[in-house]
Amino acid sequence: MRKPLIIGPFQAAIPAVEAGLAGYSDMAMRVVARRRGCPYAVTEALLDRVVITGGRAREKGLVLNDEDHPVAGQLLGSEADEMAAAAVILAEYGFDVVDLNFACPVKKVMGRCRGGYLLGDPDQAIAIMRAVRDAVRVPLTLKLRRGLNDSPQAADDFERIFDEAERLEFAAVAVHGRTVEQKYTGRADWDFIRRLKLRRPRMTLLGSGDIFCAADALRIYETAGVDGVWIARGAIGNPWIFSEFDALLRGESLPLPPRIFAQRAALLEHFTLAMEIYGEEQASRQMRKMGIKYSRLHPDGAAVWKSFIQVKSHADWERVLLEYYSIDGPGREQISVADAADLYNGCDSAGAAAA
Repeated sequence: MRKPLIIGPFQAAIPAVEAGLAGYSDMAMRVVARRRGCPYAVTEALLDRVVITGGRAREKGLVLNDEDHPVAGQLLGSEADEMAAAAVILAEYGFDVVDLNFACPVKKVMGRCRGGYLLGDPDQAIAIMRAVRDAVRVPLTLKLRRGLNDSPQAADDFERIFDEAERLEFAAVAVHGRTVEQKYTGRADWDFIRRLKLRRPRMTLLGSGDIFCAADALRIYETAGVDGVWIARGAIGNPWIFSEFDALLRGESLPLPPRIFAQRAALLEHFTLAMEIYGEEQASRQMRKMGIKYSRLHPDGAAVWKSFIQVKSHADWERVLLEYYSIDGPGREQISVADAADLYNGCDSAGAAAA
C-alpha cells in the first residue's frame, strides 16, 4: 500500500525523511544516507539569530552540496520577525523547504520560549507561521509534538496550531507521539497520530517517535496510516535504514545487515564529507560520536565503541578502521536502544560527553 511522499513540489519514492538531530544532522550525515536510499532530509534545528547574524556556526550549519536535495532547513526561535528573516536567508542559501520546530523539549530551548514552548503559546506560534509564510515562497513544514502535556487546554492549543498550518497551506506536518513534558520517556503514542490522520486526511502527515529500525518504520506507516515516516535516532550510524524500509515496503525480507566493508565505506565517506565542513581536526572530534553509533552494527561492537571513544585525531580514526574494518565479514543486526545501553554500559551518554 505504499505511495509516494509528496512535500510541496517534491516527490520522494520512499515515504521516509531523515529527521533533524542536534549535533548530528549535518551535510555529511545527510549525504551518506542519501547515497543509501534516503530521499529527503531535514537539518538540525538552526537558531534564527545565528542564521541572521552569521559567523562560523551559521556557515557550517548551512553547508549543502549538489547531492543534498531536496532538503529542509529547520528553524528554532521565538520572535516572528526574526524567524521570517532567517527563513529568507535559508531560501537564499538554496534550501528547498523551511521547517519550523515547535517540538524541541530541551530545557534551555523551552526556557527561551522556543521549540516545544510554542505548543503552549498558540498565539505566538501562529504569528510566527504567518510571518514566515509572508516572507518566503518556498514550501513550509512544521514539527510538532502531540501537545505541551496531556491537559484539555494543550489539546485545544495543538488543534489551533494544526488548523493554521492547514489554512496557510503548509506542505506537511511531522508529529512526534509524545508530549513536550514527556521529553523522551515512555512510549510514543502512535494511536494519537493515527486518529489525527483520520481527522485531517488532506494534510501530509509524518509520523515520529520510537522509530529505531526499518521494522518500526513499517509498523508506524501501516498502523498510523501516515504519509511518511520521520526517522530520527534510528538513522544515526545506520544510513541503511532507508533501503531496508524500502525493501519491507516492497514485501521483501529484511536485507542482511551491512557487511564490515560496507560499514567501512560509509565511515570513510562520512569522514571525508565531515572534513569538507569542519576541517581535519574538528572532523576527527565530530566523527568520534558518529563512529560510536556505527559501532552498533559491527559484530565486535563493544570493542569498536571503546576504540572510537578514544579518537582525538585523523590518525586515531584510521587506526580504528585498520584494526576493526580491514577484514570483511557479516554485520550485526541493529539492536534496540535499551539493549545497546546495557551492552555498551551507557555508551550514548558517554559518547555524547566525549564528543
